[in-house]
Amino acid sequence: MELEDFLRQTQIEVQTEIGERLGASGEAYPYPESVFAEVVMQHMSEIGMTFEPEVCHYSAKIGNANLRLSGFAVSDEADQLDLFVSIYGGVDTIQSIPDSDTKTAAEQCLRFLAKCAEGKLAATMDESNDAYALALTIQECYANLDQIRVYVLTDRQAKAKNFKAREISGKTIKLEVMDIERLHRHWSEGKPRDELVVNFEEVSGSPLPCVYVPGQMTDYDYALTVIPGEALRFVYEKYGPRLLEANVRSFLSVTGKVNKGIRDTLRDDPERFMAYNNGIVIVADDAHIGRAADGGPGILWLKGMQIVNGGQTTASIYFTKKKSPDIDLRQVRVPAKLIILKSKDTIAEEALISDISRYANSQNSVKQSDLSANKPFHVEMEKLAMTTYCPDGVGRWFYERAAGSYNTMLTREGTTTAKLKKLKESIPPSRKITKTDLAKFLNAWNKRPDLVSLGAQKNFERFMDSLREDDQSSSIPLPDVMAYKAMVAKAILFKKTQSLVRPMFPAFQGNVATYLVSLLADRLGDRIDLDKVWLKQDISTTLRLQLQTWATEVNETLHRTSGGKMISEWAKKPECWDAVRMGSYSPVMDGIFELR
Repeated sequence: MELEDFLRQTQIEVQTEIGERLGASGEAYPYPESVFAEVVMQHMSEIGMTFEPEVCHYSAKIGNANLRLSGFAVSDEADQLDLFVSIYGGVDTIQSIPDSDTKTAAEQCLRFLAKCAEGKLAATMDESNDAYALALTIQECYANLDQIRVYVLTDRQAKAKNFKAREISGKTIKLEVMDIERLHRHWSEGKPRDELVVNFEEVSGSPLPCVYVPGQMTDYDYALTVIPGEALRFVYEKYGPRLLEANVRSFLSVTGKVNKGIRDTLRDDPERFMAYNNGIVIVADDAHIGRAADGGPGILWLKGMQIVNGGQTTASIYFTKKKSPDIDLRQVRVPAKLIILKSKDTIAEEALISDISRYANSQNSVKQSDLSANKPFHVEMEKLAMTTYCPDGVGRWFYERAAGSYNTMLTREGTTTAKLKKLKESIPPSRKITKTDLAKFLNAWNKRPDLVSLGAQKNFERFMDSLREDDQSSSIPLPDVMAYKAMVAKAILFKKTQSLVRPMFPAFQGNVATYLVSLLADRLGDRIDLDKVWLKQDISTTLRLQLQTWATEVNETLHRTSGGKMISEWAKKPECWDAVRMGSYSPVMDGIFELR
């Protein structure tokens, strides 16, 4: 799909979302810039570029300074922070945006951060302001932040994709631009690694000496090499979590906490690091082999470099050096196994990456095997979605088993304008369910809102574990048509709840919606006829009113019991669900169509 076609498709997606929100009862006017920001932030989270995002629109003028914010994302350890600010034009042809505009937006977001860090912003805000909790959190944890990034989101094309890093109160702030061109690279192929090009002649002074084995009968080439510790630190600093296998990102547990053994070796015996460490495993889309300093083969550059095993080693080297700048990485060498992919089949390639990650990580306690897109459960869900029609006999839901497969389907089958329009009418974006979406919908219905609040990837891992535990066998049970329809009905309930909650509160709508669905399941789950929801593909007016009534009460309970914590953090605790579940709520209304 060409860039301009992608732009038009993106605008259609934004307008479709706006139309759905306008049609929802009580929905405030959904400003296109806000909807665009939400869509982009969520996608960045799904591909591993950021953490679980929160919408938080803030605009103010303090003195002569303009402050702006569209959203934020905080790591689980509260040691990494991403801030987002959007510039939306609603254009349907490729148009450039001056670097001065994106830089100004970045500066406005930086001012927001600076005021928070100085402790000056929270003191001027009313506690009801949706940015108050964030301002207070930044003020309290700023000293402990290891990484801070500011992203400018825009539907136009920017020349500069990043700006020079800035210093605020002793912290380095990275400034990046996610424009329509960069977005196209991610969404059109679902491969965030396409942007990762590492030139080792520039990074480490010369090509990496290697043993190179061309794949005669396989779909990959193979190489063994050694990467200087300083080079690996630099690459991680530049690309961060995107380096760590974003497409199956939940296979790795990447944290800012330094492994004690690695830290001690780097500090006390750096020259023995290669002897002590098992090394890392890298996959790449392309490689250029040149000549190393000794005249033998050497890896000059890698395109699409991703680390599928050794994420903790890589992150530990980076954070150790950051926390202890006196540590000398020049003597550190990291052994690496390199797989250069040659398959032209995207799905087969992703399956290979998944298997490499699974087997390479077999010594790790993380259960990677349950998380692969090519597992039978997900394959069967995809088949059921393709063959099960909605009650009208025309429409279908789409289960996105592999990243980007919905867009691939539109491109492959929507070969004419008429075909594309018909396709989007029968399978609109609103009927797309990703693997992490499904985990969110079902865990919320299974009364585990605390797990859902952990974020897409961690919740997905817990969801897959729970399926196996429920089955009490070594394999996950496959869904049938009846189970599939019930799952879609739960998806409808969640989506409708989300659309009702969104306009009701200025912040933390996602947490309120998740806890509201769990409360509905707790109070009425055994009485709700999911078949009626499937047949109607919607929920009744009376159920909407019930949800809106309880939403206000759930929101009040979340705030009252949080003890001053940010709601998104409090919502991750099982104690939060206990508090909400034990709360007092309005009685169930008469005449709810879905109740047995």
